[in-house]
Amino acid sequence: MTLDIGTVAAVTGPGNSSPRVPRRYIHDWALLTDWCAACDHRALPAHLAVVAEFLADHPAAAGTQRRRLSAINAVHTTNSLPTPGLAETIQQLLNDSRAERLGRVRAVAGQRIPQIPTMGWPGGLFGRRDALILTLVSGGLGFEDITRLRRTDLTTEDEALMVRVGERWLRIPDDGVGAVSAVAVFRRWVEVLGFLDRYPSTRLLAQRLDRDGAGLAAFAEFVCRADRPVVMPIDRWGHTPFAPTPLSGPSVSRRVRAYLTGQAPAHKRLPPRPDTPSTPSETSIEIADIELDVGYYDRGITARREAHTQLTDVTDILDSIAKTVVPELGVKGDRRPFRRIDGTLD
Repeated sequence: MTLDIGTVAAVTGPGNSSPRVPRRYIHDWALLTDWCAACDHRALPAHLAVVAEFLADHPAAAGTQRRRLSAINAVHTTNSLPTPGLAETIQQLLNDSRAERLGRVRAVAGQRIPQIPTMGWPGGLFGRRDALILTLVSGGLGFEDITRLRRTDLTTEDEALMVRVGERWLRIPDDGVGAVSAVAVFRRWVEVLGFLDRYPSTRLLAQRLDRDGAGLAAFAEFVCRADRPVVMPIDRWGHTPFAPTPLSGPSVSRRVRAYLTGQAPAHKRLPPRPDTPSTPSETSIEIADIELDVGYYDRGITARREAHTQLTDVTDILDSIAKTVVPELGVKGDRRPFRRIDGTLD
């Protein structure tokens, strides 16, 4: 959306005065400010609930409502404020098909998430990550939005999962308790990330997930602090990349589609690693006791001293050989042709 350069001042209601308003949105913005003044609301910055109530109190065609929402977003952008019209709730108010589609996704995801394992190796590791992906998708995030999420973009507030997408915050409320809780799903995965930040060992993580009945207590003391991607790829052995590499958008799409269609990938339990044998090897080496005479070391020292004395002129001999042989090999500056070892000319 391109904003007009020319702007005018308009009254916004209690607590605000003279914001910059693009000329093309003067009338739509005035409708909002008049309504906010009558209802004792603040127009700038406008709260998400205020925008939703404004659209509900002024029913109109979908195109008209989108124009009004564009005016609200444009004024907020012009005044360097977050745009409330990009919130998922507002988008669903203006797009019935989008709201219906997300409703179906949310219903199916609510059935699938309790069935995803959270313990065991490596199914518990994949399950915790995929449960968070399904939660984010059911909350309205796109696949590429999920790949761009950093760990600092997610937090909890008032029993809801708050996700920052660009300049806006998306609120994903809890639909229930236990496995369906968005906050519980988020904590299950972020505690695993915190464990990996402190102990980057796949074997230790496998031991934690294999503890029977440990549940969240297995990772309760680990807090995720590193600012890295929220979801990352995991190989079949449960290894995560050392470099901060996010899971790609197509991979997120495939996993979501598999869960929603009832074709969730099965992660077989890996065979345990064989323990290192503690028994000694059948092949043994017997070391015989050798007694050395008293003059053993003195003879060795004397032999090395004599060799050092006798070889002092070796360097001079090699230099004289090099001065004699090198010209025959055609060194730089020698105009004679290069002579092969067999005597023929090159």
